[in-house]
Amino acid sequence: MRITEIGELKTQPGGFKAFIPASFPPTAGFDFSSALLRKNEDAGRLIGKLDGVTRELPDMDYFLLMYLRKDAASSSQIEGTQATMEDAIEADIQPGPKIPPDVDDIQHYIKALHYGLKRVGKDDFPLTLRLIRELHRELIHNARATSRVDPGEFRTEQVWIGGTRRDNARYVPPPVDEMHRALSDLERFINTSDSLPVIIKAGLIHAQFETIHPFKDGNGRTGRMLINFYLWQEHFLEKPVLFLSSYFNRNRQLYYDKLDVYNHGRVEEWINFFLDGVIEIALEAIETVDKIAALHQKDMAVVQTMGKRAAKSSMRVLTSLYVQPIVSVARVQEWTGFSTRAGAQKLIDRFIEKGILSYKGKAVKYGQLYEYKPYLDIFLAKDRHSNSS
Repeated sequence: MRITEIGELKTQPGGFKAFIPASFPPTAGFDFSSALLRKNEDAGRLIGKLDGVTRELPDMDYFLLMYLRKDAASSSQIEGTQATMEDAIEADIQPGPKIPPDVDDIQHYIKALHYGLKRVGKDDFPLTLRLIRELHRELIHNARATSRVDPGEFRTEQVWIGGTRRDNARYVPPPVDEMHRALSDLERFINTSDSLPVIIKAGLIHAQFETIHPFKDGNGRTGRMLINFYLWQEHFLEKPVLFLSSYFNRNRQLYYDKLDVYNHGRVEEWINFFLDGVIEIALEAIETVDKIAALHQKDMAVVQTMGKRAAKSSMRVLTSLYVQPIVSVARVQEWTGFSTRAGAQKLIDRFIEKGILSYKGKAVKYGQLYEYKPYLDIFLAKDRHSNSS
């Protein structure tokens, strides 16, 4: 078994033991087996295939928000949030002060992802500690489910994970001074060109960030964002659609276990698990893109049979459904510009007749919502199956 020096537990003045990271990357470098490197090549080929099929979609930007929502929901669920992707979509239709804290948590994650997309993509900003703090600020600021946390600020005190005290905790991350040293090492590692395969390096960045645990709260969610932004920064994908949070959420205990063995120097075990996730999610994303393309083609053909008068407004609604697949009459009226709710309702009824929309839940007299269920099912089917098994 290959052991890499990642750090060690050291007794602190208070009598508890904290994890002190070694210099990173290790002076001796990383030694990965040929089997792991072959798995990395498989993962890279699948990412390349995903990038290719993604380019074939008519407008990937219409579908990107769904990927962001799925990752936001899965990443938040790892931290104990009970809300779902569908809850977050509904909240976009019915915003207000009564949004549950769990849903608000997901919405803040989506906000942080959007912020990162702009900074890494449009602004071409490097993945530095400054950007990491900015992502954390967007994630935490005014979030209802978070308290006693300084948004965008690294912690200034010792924290621990699990247990009731530092001396019985499951894990005690490095003290503040060692934390800052380790963060500086990580920043250099992220932005230094080396011979490490990019996908493997993304896995190392995530694990090392979780080991350092630089914030009072939000470390897991922030650290999972770094994976996708790093791969995107390194031009592995045209669009950032390889989100691993659903894989980690389905294998939550194993995810924690593998991060734990990483701290014990069994780096290859963590990277092997990480690459399994990349392969699984890439295959899943390829299938998702293929299904979206087929559904898009089928429903576009259906809309074109609805007559010239209705075609323009129907096409506008169908296109908008790819961004917002749960709708109300008011939202359809907004999209189409119809002067009356009756006009919007008539179009919705046509979409129901054609099998595009259906009632969400039981039919009600007021506040009825409708869903583009075939499209939602493409994104949700695997996670629903996983949660029920």
